[in-house]
This record gives sequence, structure tokens and C-alpha cells, in this order.
Amino acid sequence: MQELPSNESPVMNRSAEALAAICTAPFSARIEKPWGWETHWTPPNLPYVGKILHIFTGARLSLQVHEDKTETWILLSGEAATIWESEAGEMIETQLVPGQGYTCVAGQQHRLVGITECDILEVSTPERGTTWRLEDDYSRPHETPAQRSTERAWASRPS
Repeated sequence: MQELPSNESPVMNRSAEALAAICTAPFSARIEKPWGWETHWTPPNLPYVGKILHIFTGARLSLQVHEDKTETWILLSGEAATIWESEAGEMIETQLVPGQGYTCVAGQQHRLVGITECDILEVSTPERGTTWRLEDDYSRPHETPAQRSTERAWASRPS
């Protein structure tokens, strides 16, 4: 059996600020989208974002590029594809394989597509700057920080 830390241990002498950062409450926030919805499952004060994208059959997210966001996806259910920029700068389509991770870096054009109704788990850096919508089936404008804060009034992620 391991010995408990002594009172001199950094674990036992945490600051009030460190203790205030601890949160054991569950968190979930749903954001309706024209292609389905997002369920954010990480609290907004963290330096990363976790969400589940629920995409309707045949629906497409915008063809977009992020100034400062890297995201990784894994298909949880259904069938989906991503249309994204290859290393050669060409747009290619990749059908997502369950159990495999796919990473899109900042500055890389991409779009997710629901082949069937599907759920995709996404982890990413926080959304900062503008998301440039190069094509959008729903005629939405670029997603600016101001527009994002209106849509997600519950969120206040660190910059």
C-alpha cells in the first residue's frame, strides 16, 4: 500500500486557485445546427474542446478553414466522410472508418458529410479567430468570434 503524501507535498498544499479549478459537476451543452447538432461535453474553461457532432443523412457541414484550430475526429456510429485538402493541396474525399482517428490541422480546408445519420466525436483546440466558410449549403456567413459568442452564450473559453 502506498503512503499518503505528507503535508509538505505539493498535492496537499494546493492554492485556493488550484482548488477552485476543480469541477466535479457533469457538463453538456447542445447547439442546434442546420445539418444536425453539436453536443459539447467539456466545460468551457478548459484549453481543449470535446464534442459529438450528430449529422443528418445527406447533410454537409460547410467547406471551411480555421485560422487557429486543429481537430481530430473518430466515427462513433453511422457512415460519414470528410472532403479535405490533401498534402498536395488537392481536395480529396475520405470515408471515415470506425475506430480510426482523422486529424485536420489549422489552415486545412475540410468538410464533414453524413452518408447516413451519424455521430462523430471531435476533440480540438478551442475555436479562436474566424472560421472561414468557403461553401455553405445553408448560406451562413463566416463564423466570427462575435457570432460564436452570441450562439454559445454559455461558453467563455480562455483565449
